Amino acid sequence: MIETIFRTVDVPAEHRFEAMRENMTNVHAPAHLSSAHAIDFSAEMRLVRLGRLCVWPATVQPARMWRTPRLIRQSDPEQYHLTLMLRGTKRCMLTGRQFGPHEMHMTDTSQPYEVEVVDDHGEIKMIGVEFPKALLPLPADQVNRVVNRRLPGQQGIGVLLTSFLTGLTRHTGCYRPSDGPRLETVLTDLFSAVLAHHLDAETALSPETPQRTLMLRIRSHIRQRLHDQELTPATVAAAHHISTSYLHRLFRNHAHDSDHEGTTVAAWIRHQRLEAARRDLADPAQHAIPVHHIGLRWGFSHHAAFTRAFRSVYGMPPRDYRHATCRPAGPAH
Repeated sequence: MIETIFRTVDVPAEHRFEAMRENMTNVHAPAHLSSAHAIDFSAEMRLVRLGRLCVWPATVQPARMWRTPRLIRQSDPEQYHLTLMLRGTKRCMLTGRQFGPHEMHMTDTSQPYEVEVVDDHGEIKMIGVEFPKALLPLPADQVNRVVNRRLPGQQGIGVLLTSFLTGLTRHTGCYRPSDGPRLETVLTDLFSAVLAHHLDAETALSPETPQRTLMLRIRSHIRQRLHDQELTPATVAAAHHISTSYLHRLFRNHAHDSDHEGTTVAAWIRHQRLEAARRDLADPAQHAIPVHHIGLRWGFSHHAAFTRAFRSVYGMPPRDYRHATCRPAGPAH
């Protein structure tokens, strides 16, 4: 997993807009770019490489971008682009459709398009993703039916994709380089599942994709309920209408998709709880919260059990870890 940052503020004012255009060409595809703010354009993009995928959260000023048949003939990386809007509006000039916050829009580098991003406050936030067509298990003629359509991100399977993208881009520092291929697989499967949902073409997906999608639902369910002391493999299985034995089999089969130690359901739950507690212990803003309260917050009903589990993973008791990593914030000056 490789991450780089592009900021127009690092470029002389008179060259910022051209630098932005060149950056978009390198990340996405050759395209024309215009903006009413071109004289002193402001933008910031973080480029996160996940194997063959590129994810780029960005903050930009209003701009218009279009790709012509001539540019397509000159260069075509043959990939699909997905935009998840976080703030502002994206407009597709060819269809007249608009896409607001938490909605997704897809374009094809092999087809002409013209889009613009606008916002009443002058600043747009979004996450872009570049998917090589060769990675998707769906035929191109089917995928083309979804191009330029609205893909909701607040309902159904779209929630899983938008949650994954926002979480991924918020916590890139937590991943290791070796996690890139795993995250590429998860993101590709999620994107494929969203497309299949809108195409009613689930049967065209590989047999593993529905299982991976179910695993993402299960892990999301667990993360949202780490505080619940009644969270067990049995309750997780019941919530997803599967048997406990099938749940254990899913975790064994997809152990390589996880960046956490332990392939059993119980071990994964414990690791998630310990990681959440570790983050809170290292947070200066929570220095005054008693250690046993943090353990209780994340599902450890007994302080002694929390201390033993924490020491076994991080090599020291939670109180010592807090003293070693967290200094209380001093008075403001």
